[in-house]
Amino acid sequence: MRLSHKGFFIVFLLSIFLALSGCEQKGGAEKAGEKIDQAAEKAGEKIEGAKEAIGNSAEKAGEYLDDTAITAKIKAGILGDPLLKVAEINVITKDGVVTLNGVVDSQQSIDRAMEITQSVKEVKSVENNLVVKGS
Repeated sequence: MRLSHKGFFIVFLLSIFLALSGCEQKGGAEKAGEKIDQAAEKAGEKIEGAKEAIGNSAEKAGEYLDDTAITAKIKAGILGDPLLKVAEINVITKDGVVTLNGVVDSQQSIDRAMEITQSVKEVKSVENNLVVKGS
């Protein structure tokens, strides 16, 4: 009987050992799962950040293109006007705000440049720094 008690005891210990080993593996799998979840969450956050950065860059590029288009429309209007000389007037556009710089022949030229600039619908406001020669 003694031998059967030892055998039973050994089987009992092996059972406990195997059960505990299974628990450890499950714990390891849970930890691995948690790490995968954390990595996926971080990757998702980085993807969202990248999307936001791309969106901001696209928006800035769009604003730049809008400003460039506004400047081009104004310069084309100035070039097509016989009263004005495009070389005399510098046009700068930033966020829809147009700045006119330069020296022109008359107050009439300043007024005409302002009319052309204000006729472009995307213009939010105009800073007029034009001056008449000799003034």
